[in-house]
Amino acid sequence: MSGVMKRMGMIFRAKANKALDRAEDPRETLDYSYQKQVELLQKVRRGVADVATSRKRLELQLTQLQGQSAKLEEQGRKALALGREDLAREALTRRSALQQQVSDLETQHRTLQGEEEKLTLASQRLQAKVDAFRTKKETIKATYTAAQAQTRIGEAFSGISEEMGDVGMAIQRAEDKTAQLQARAGAIDELLASGALDDPTGMAKDDITAELDRLSSGSDVELELQRMKAELSGGTAKPAIEGGAPSQSAQPQDRPDFHKR
Repeated sequence: MSGVMKRMGMIFRAKANKALDRAEDPRETLDYSYQKQVELLQKVRRGVADVATSRKRLELQLTQLQGQSAKLEEQGRKALALGREDLAREALTRRSALQQQVSDLETQHRTLQGEEEKLTLASQRLQAKVDAFRTKKETIKATYTAAQAQTRIGEAFSGISEEMGDVGMAIQRAEDKTAQLQARAGAIDELLASGALDDPTGMAKDDITAELDRLSSGSDVELELQRMKAELSGGTAKPAIEGGAPSQSAQPQDRPDFHKR
């Protein structure tokens, strides 16, 4: 039972694969692959844009923190100049905390900048691959279309295509029906001539009448032949005597001599 099921499964997969192969159009497959590559390229570009946006945000925060750090340093100087060492110490303490934040942001900025460069390079490489695939895709599609057209033309000339096969079968059926009707018409004529069938119109001849007509036609031909011979010999044709030798045509008495002028 297990062997039968495996065999049935193999047959089903083979038929399904054949049906899919027959339904698959390479041009559509190439277009789909190109579309997926373009979508991937767009995702990479969006990633580059997101990283660049984050980098720009960090740069703005760094600029703001550096400005605050410079302000606190200036305030400490003024406080120290006025003899307010406590205020100067507070300003420097706050500045030190800001400097730690600036240091952390600078580290993140360098990391994002490196990621941005990597993604930009990957985007450029992927763009080149997509462009090359697009060129190859169009070349393959054009070649496939030309081969398909050439195959159809060849099938049309050789008559092995499905459409031409239907036309050939229609012609063969028409010829068979024509031959069948011709054979039937000939058989009916023979039956009418032999008297096996009655002609309701009364125009058909029986076999005796047909034979008499044939003999009469042959006699008329012989008479016409004798007349033509007599005209060529310059005399008059005489009817043949039954049971005796046939009469000869009268010879001309005065035959002109063509050798004399």
